[in-house]
Amino acid sequence: MRILHTSDWHIGRSFHGHSTLSALAEVLQAMVLQVREHEVDVVLVSGDIFDSATPSADCYTLLTDTLAELADAGAQVIVTSGNHDSAARLGFQSGLLRPGIYVRTDPLHLDDPITLTDDFGEVDVYPIPYLEPASVRHLWEGVELRKQVDTLTHAMSLVHRHRAERAADGTTVRSVVMAHCFAAGVEATPGVEREVRQGGVDMVPVSVFDGVDYTALGHIHGRQELREGVRYAGAPLHYSFGEQHKPRGSWLVTLDADGFARADWLDLPVPRRLVTLRGTLDELLNDERFADDEAAWVCAEYTDATPQRDPMRRLRERYEHCALVLHKPEGVVAAEKKTYGERLQRAVTDIERIEVFLADVRNGEGASSAEQEILQSMIDERVLAEARA
Repeated sequence: MRILHTSDWHIGRSFHGHSTLSALAEVLQAMVLQVREHEVDVVLVSGDIFDSATPSADCYTLLTDTLAELADAGAQVIVTSGNHDSAARLGFQSGLLRPGIYVRTDPLHLDDPITLTDDFGEVDVYPIPYLEPASVRHLWEGVELRKQVDTLTHAMSLVHRHRAERAADGTTVRSVVMAHCFAAGVEATPGVEREVRQGGVDMVPVSVFDGVDYTALGHIHGRQELREGVRYAGAPLHYSFGEQHKPRGSWLVTLDADGFARADWLDLPVPRRLVTLRGTLDELLNDERFADDEAAWVCAEYTDATPQRDPMRRLRERYEHCALVLHKPEGVVAAEKKTYGERLQRAVTDIERIEVFLADVRNGEGASSAEQEILQSMIDERVLAEARA
């Protein structure tokens, strides 16, 4: 059996104020072609289908069209919800979907797998939606659910109980689990997995998923292999500059008669690459070494000692898709131990007072010689005007 493992589509997410819907549609269309080319039997989408609990109509259209195209390409499709999704909204039409497309968001069906078949027999797929402890603890009387590790441990106990019942009947069935969580040992992308809390409250040990042939995880935006049969596929599109160096794609997982056989990475296209450029503002605006980056999404870090005037507007004259500008000065001057007030008291002349102010707001840089001439001429004019009065 060939399984395409994907997750974290985040349909409807914006990128620094720009819609990503058309770019995501392009990437998902490429995924449909891969399903057809590699004769994929089933596509698993492990949560965070939407970026919001209240997606727009266009988001639903993209999802509906993509699921239909994946099915038309010859694959069955299994979808479950992540922490960004509204399980109720995502799952409301599950009973109306065409055969071969499954949306599972109900935690009361954790031990009710979707059973698929291939030349070697049956494969049970257990879709586990995102289980927020506060939202599900009332469902199972006598079970204490305080953290994600509690909910996933309980979910997997239901999975294993069902697997044991199947084995008692003498049936050998391979098993696949889908889950949306932050597993121990994973490397999170700063500023991306923003729901990962401090202190390990949401951390789930990989050992929780022991005993099944493959675990298709979602939530982390970069591909990662925690164990041979426990993997993250990551998001199909770059959603932050922190992800710019991480490949986009899916895992093509092969199950043979004994279970997990191999996993191959299938790259997806990047509609517009992301780059972080660093230099003085003048270099960013004029240096030819950045010529190949003019069509990319740009995060510009300008290193001038002091903030420059209107940097975003000026940079967009060269980089149409400049999305983020950061002031990252080099050669930062060490701050004096004296406070601003104490340094101001030491200043005697007006020029000295202005110098103290400029150094305080411009990272230690006082007035240039040209600025000093302008300031002195203005002070002289004021003194002359007062004398005439």
